[in-house]
Amino acid sequence: MDIKRHIPNIVTLLNLFSGCIAVVFAVYGNFVAATIFVFLGIFFDFFDGFLARKLNVQSPLGIQLDSLADLVTSGVVPGIIMFKLISFTVDAPDYSTYSDGWNSIFHWQGFKLSILPLMGFLIPMASAYRLAKFNLDEDQQTYFKGLPVPANTLMILSLPLILEYQNNNIMNEIIINKWFLIGLTLLSCYLLNSNLKLFALKFKDYSFNNNAIRYIFLMMSLVTLIVLQFAAIPLIIGLYIILSLLDKKNIY
Repeated sequence: MDIKRHIPNIVTLLNLFSGCIAVVFAVYGNFVAATIFVFLGIFFDFFDGFLARKLNVQSPLGIQLDSLADLVTSGVVPGIIMFKLISFTVDAPDYSTYSDGWNSIFHWQGFKLSILPLMGFLIPMASAYRLAKFNLDEDQQTYFKGLPVPANTLMILSLPLILEYQNNNIMNEIIINKWFLIGLTLLSCYLLNSNLKLFALKFKDYSFNNNAIRYIFLMMSLVTLIVLQFAAIPLIIGLYIILSLLDKKNIY
């Protein structure tokens, strides 16, 4: 058996494993720990593709496995976090601790369900649709059609990090607003499955002329992160979209 061809798939499964741990932390409201494991999963997501190319062992199985792992790490986790954030804004019950006794697991008696937070699960649904389309689209080799799922995940996960570490009353009031969260959920679902053509951070060479849009984006993102910290992440996603629309000639 050729062990080499299984190495990228093992790394992909580490992405899935990280996503499963992130799900547990997200369900129990530990968003910081969930974010750490999502970041770890996204790292594995990048590294598995890198290894597959370097080892020349790309396969249809690897492509499908990658999307399945991404659906958990970059689809289900941000959906749960958005569900929890919206729940906070409408005083929904805490499902992770709610219980009327040991048999409440098996019966609906005494169980309360708040409808509005369920909109958060539009994110994993839209992510699944986007990943399925990506697997069938042979054009998205040098650019993306619609916002990549990991980028959307970073945008959603930045919200609890801003609440936890920025300590800015204006930002907090904006984030803990059900209409803002619902609007952001709908916007993210649209961006994931839109026909917007966005450049990929793939360098054929390292010349500035051929990669100007990528270098400008990376430099502006670094400066924004230094100045605004976690609050920079949604702005960086917006910058990514704007630069892609302004400089389409460098996308292809």
